Amino acid sequence: MCPRCAGPLREPGLWSSDWTCGVHGAVLPRQPSKRPGPDGLGAVLRDARVPVWTPWPLPPAWLVTGFTTVGDDRSGARATAVAVSGPGLLRGPADMMLIAEEPGIGLGAYYAGLEGSDPGEAFNGSPPHVKLDVSGPAATCGRSVPMWAVRTGPDRADRAVFVGEAMGNWLWAVLWPADAGVLILESQNLLDLREPGMELDLPYGAHSPRLDE
Repeated sequence: MCPRCAGPLREPGLWSSDWTCGVHGAVLPRQPSKRPGPDGLGAVLRDARVPVWTPWPLPPAWLVTGFTTVGDDRSGARATAVAVSGPGLLRGPADMMLIAEEPGIGLGAYYAGLEGSDPGEAFNGSPPHVKLDVSGPAATCGRSVPMWAVRTGPDRADRAVFVGEAMGNWLWAVLWPADAGVLILESQNLLDLREPGMELDLPYGAHSPRLDE
């Protein structure tokens, strides 16, 4: 699928080596989502060229519920998404998707309901709304990443979206329902699962349908 609109793509052929969307032109392909579990995570880590973020430790009673990537055999995964799900702080179940991507890919903007491929004027010179602590191969001592709330499109009013930049890539946090955005205001530490020597005992749950929207 196209990472920017979830539309079908034309495969590379004799006249072009690109995957092509009828709306957005040449793009990298969004792959089918991967089931939660060691095999799905292993496939993502094998191809990842960007961080693979998860909250760690997970919020109480939360589970990892799947993965997806953007890229192919030639490019590697230039965007990754990790879904986690659990009880919301205010009411009912909640979902969070953490997306790392190179500029121009458009997966985070798609989930946020933005027209372009990047956050655009989301920052607007204003102070960040929250800061997340991150750690990984390029930040072994940890660092704080400023995140800004993003105004979602009219068809995405059911979610809260935050975006920042970490390790040279966009970092998006998308939460359902919208009031689950308060979770990001809690003390959250994000871990890049590419970290060498990491053997986390991740708890897995049922596959999140959010990954296939």
